[in-house]
Amino acid sequence: MKKKILISTGGSGGHVVPATIFYNHLKNDFEIYLSTDIRGLNFFNQNNFKYKIINVPQIRKNFFNIFFLITATLKSIFFIKKKQIQIVISTGGYMSLPVCIAAKIMKCKIFLYEPNFVIGKSNLLFLKYCNKIFCYNNNIKNYPEKYQRKIEVINPLLRREIYEEKKNLKTKFDNKITLLIIGGSQGAEYFQNNLKDCIYQLSKKYLVKVFHQCSSENFTDLEKFYIEKKIDYKLFKFDDSLQKLIREADLCITRAGASSLAELIYLNKFFITIPFPYSKDNHQFFNASYYEKKNCCWLIEQKNLTNENCVNLISEIINNQNNLEIKLKEMQKISYQNNWNNINKKIIKVINEN
Repeated sequence: MKKKILISTGGSGGHVVPATIFYNHLKNDFEIYLSTDIRGLNFFNQNNFKYKIINVPQIRKNFFNIFFLITATLKSIFFIKKKQIQIVISTGGYMSLPVCIAAKIMKCKIFLYEPNFVIGKSNLLFLKYCNKIFCYNNNIKNYPEKYQRKIEVINPLLRREIYEEKKNLKTKFDNKITLLIIGGSQGAEYFQNNLKDCIYQLSKKYLVKVFHQCSSENFTDLEKFYIEKKIDYKLFKFDDSLQKLIREADLCITRAGASSLAELIYLNKFFITIPFPYSKDNHQFFNASYYEKKNCCWLIEQKNLTNENCVNLISEIINNQNNLEIKLKEMQKISYQNNWNNINKKIIKVINEN
């Protein structure tokens, strides 16, 4: 009989997308269920997964939130008992707290997942009780030394379709550039409001095409801007088919979510990262800094972003072919061992041995 695993996720795409990747890695060897809050439903095709909604409010110190947390924990206990879950995998965030509490009460094995280069508070809380924690690096900021043995380093989790994409080998843009602007499932509004003038200035110097991730609220204003400025554009929302736009782009401007950066690195796509400054524990900055130090990308902190330095940087990127060749080689060094089968074998081995 197959072991039964519950993967806990929810909230943002940064939590949900890796959960769906775990699901697809494990579904042939285990009986898998997914738990998510209502927000998380926006980030996966519900027809492709067996899932349970366990809704959790943002944790604040008031009676109603405590009540709902207790309710969600009881709901998790009942689900774990009913489905005879033996293993819980948490992708982090406050959404996973009740499931992890329930897993501890029900004596399930617990595996954590931390893709960022600073450990999240939820994962830190359950480090003592987990069997292993999957990470992309063994040098995680704020990680307690006494639990170092619990780290299992894996290559970044990528959606299976990413591996089917052709990697970029181009190191010259000429005078035409296709920009992809990715704000992620959170934190996209700043890009929608503050990169427009930069793009307009660039369009005076180069032939520019823009793929711009956009919320429904800003869609009309952004569309009007690009039409008025006569800039070739396509607006899109958080999209499972993002790799198709990555394929066509020459240069990406992106936040620094772990999944987004991992996909760009794997596909050898040149990118400027502007970390979301309000991410928990400033983890996006540490994600971006890791790749900048390895000379894979360009990093601008949001507080330092101006139209002038953005235009100057992109112009320098377009005109400096040698720098592009260096960036390409460094990205290739990081991603050459990353493939679906290697990660699949590693995850299954770790779960079976622990």
